Amino acid sequence: MPEVSAKLVKELRDKTGAGMMDCKKALAETDGDSEKAIEWLRQKGIASAEKKSGRVAAEGAVGSYIHTGSRVGVLLELNCETDFVARGELFQGLLHDISMQVAACPNVEYVNVSDIPKDIVDKEKAIEMGRDDLSSKPEQIKEKIVEGRIGKRLKELALMEQPFIKDSSLTVEDLVKQVAGQIGENLQVRRFTRYTLGEGIEVKSEDFASEVASMMGPQT
Repeated sequence: MPEVSAKLVKELRDKTGAGMMDCKKALAETDGDSEKAIEWLRQKGIASAEKKSGRVAAEGAVGSYIHTGSRVGVLLELNCETDFVARGELFQGLLHDISMQVAACPNVEYVNVSDIPKDIVDKEKAIEMGRDDLSSKPEQIKEKIVEGRIGKRLKELALMEQPFIKDSSLTVEDLVKQVAGQIGENLQVRRFTRYTLGEGIEVKSEDFASEVASMMGPQT
């Protein structure tokens, strides 16, 4: 993507209310043309979605997805502003798609990066700071490298940061914004739970040779 100035990004954000990264992407996709960037944001539904993001989303639905073979299941709560929208085809389609996304991403544990507890972040940082390949680097350089690695690792844990499984050019966050723009309401993924068959069950391992020996009794 071409380089986009911070001034252009700010101006576009002031005009549309869209997020900084969305504005930067829109300008990059339109070669820095602000008017075309506005149209790009509108087509994606991002501008209108951002304007509604502060509104309370207390309605919605809990959706479920059971993967083929019935070994993985997901429950997910998606919120909107009205019960009418929650019953609609677009909302229900989004609920299904995001539930399926959770099933396909076993490493994802949180909705957003901001939901990750501080102790988890600190633990990841400690692991990275102790890696052998950084031992000879100055502390300031080491901190910057670790910051980049931690940012990448935390995104791997967050659902909204994942590439959408049906269209990898979008993140799950992009998808939610697009549908929110189409629906005209604030949409929020609130929480999810993934169930994996047999998870947490300790399977007893038998020593077959010892079992046979004990059945045969002492040797003479």
